[in-house]
Amino acid sequence: MTIRLETIEGCDRGLRKALVEAALPVEDLEDEGRSFFRVVGGNGETLGYTGIEHCGDSVLLRSVVVLPEYRGRGLAKALVGETLKQAPETAAVFLATTTASPIFERMDFVPVNRSNAPPAILSTRQLSGICPASATIMKLNRPPT
Repeated sequence: MTIRLETIEGCDRGLRKALVEAALPVEDLEDEGRSFFRVVGGNGETLGYTGIEHCGDSVLLRSVVVLPEYRGRGLAKALVGETLKQAPETAAVFLATTTASPIFERMDFVPVNRSNAPPAILSTRQLSGICPASATIMKLNRPPT
């Protein structure tokens, strides 16, 4: 399936609705330093949403959601792949999840201890207060360049 990303604002109603329905945080969507995207299919249909937050030399992958009617088709991997094209190739990519570790492990993310995450990642609103302390922090295991 062909997908493309459309840049949207954090106040986008579809983004907020999809995140709320997926039990993902919405408290900081309109803060600065975040980029959000609507994932659009070949026929113009909205397939999901995703975002990144720039944190110094690192990036926080966030707000990844495939709409329910499109789940189970392998779209999450394509969605994340397209989103990561928006991040510098040299950036370390992190995420926090309470439920989707197995999905992200299939995309080459590995769990890391909080003590191994950069301060810029740990100081984001996501990791400093919105996500529970029990959330798994993961880092993309990129091959050396």
